Amino acid sequence: MMHHRQHSAYLVLTDGRVFQGLAIGSRGHRVGEVCFNTSITGYQEILSDPSYKDQLITFTTPHIGNVGVNAVDMESERVCASGVIVRQMTRTCSNYRADQGLNDWLLAQGVVGIADVDTRALTRHLRERGAVNGVIVSDGSDVAAMMALAQRWSGLVGRDLVGEVSCTAPSNWSQGSYDLDAAEFALSDATTPIAVLDFGCKQNILRMLTDRGLQVHRLPASSSAAQILACKPAGIFLSNGPGDPAAVGYAVATIRQLLRHDIPIFGICMGHQLLSQALGLATFKLKFGHRGGNHPVENIVDGKVEISSQNHGFSVRDDALPEVVEVTHRSLFDHTIEGLQLRNRPVFSVQYHPEASPGPHDGAYLFDRFAQAVYTYAAVD
Repeated sequence: MMHHRQHSAYLVLTDGRVFQGLAIGSRGHRVGEVCFNTSITGYQEILSDPSYKDQLITFTTPHIGNVGVNAVDMESERVCASGVIVRQMTRTCSNYRADQGLNDWLLAQGVVGIADVDTRALTRHLRERGAVNGVIVSDGSDVAAMMALAQRWSGLVGRDLVGEVSCTAPSNWSQGSYDLDAAEFALSDATTPIAVLDFGCKQNILRMLTDRGLQVHRLPASSSAAQILACKPAGIFLSNGPGDPAAVGYAVATIRQLLRHDIPIFGICMGHQLLSQALGLATFKLKFGHRGGNHPVENIVDGKVEISSQNHGFSVRDDALPEVVEVTHRSLFDHTIEGLQLRNRPVFSVQYHPEASPGPHDGAYLFDRFAQAVYTYAAVD
């Protein structure tokens, strides 16, 4: 059964808007920032992306759950989003790789959700009003009380969520990409070490680094520059992650110290924002964020347009750009910075997600670029 006897549920926004629907997943109530994602596929990867911590995800695709879920397509060990909002969740799934249906998975993960919501109306509301906090209610709690609860919630601005999703101890990663034909992950015996600073890293990023023969040492976000350099890395990767980048000052200070060395550095999403701050730039909250699998980005360096996977609610300001910093990519939706690099040094970052999962692979060349810089550094060093 999809809705467990068709229990009523509500999405209550802090600006007074209320959407009624049917409960899916676990019973309860969850507060978060209400956002929307326009990806047609990949709901499992999206829900398990640590960057979605404390967010209630609205899927704009009308049918969600068609292919079920499986153990292979996880981007972390659990669902990281606070809640799920859909137009319609399918009653059954149909895919040979599925281990269970989406609703059963949400139940097992303790995730609260709501279906039968007019997601088109909700998305239009969020685009017009901007990011809004809200609460999904499926346990019969009083709507007025829940609205007051959401209004008391602090939101994402000024909050360091990185420390809540980062790994707690150093570890090594040797798993490469999944081979559908062999039904197994590739394993690596790479010997060229890199340090991955984990701000909430997606697993597919680690796989794509491993695929390129890099020996991945995963470190907590709170690691000092001395601890990172103790791994003797030939490159440093700065991962994606949730929350306000301006609240992660300890990581900015660490990156600033790492920039004193000539080691190649590559950042994605949160890593891009933290690197930008270390270079003297500031970040700001977008009106409603960029989340989806079809965002066009202009590569200013070669003039090409890349279709990208994106998930960020903050962006980097491009006023007072230091002379040593060059903007390499811009969004064709709102012209915000999507990538930058240091002139004459192998230090670069992008705001979008070149590892996809889900999404297009137009940006995969960036991993090749980083790997080449790492091998060059290792050969000289």
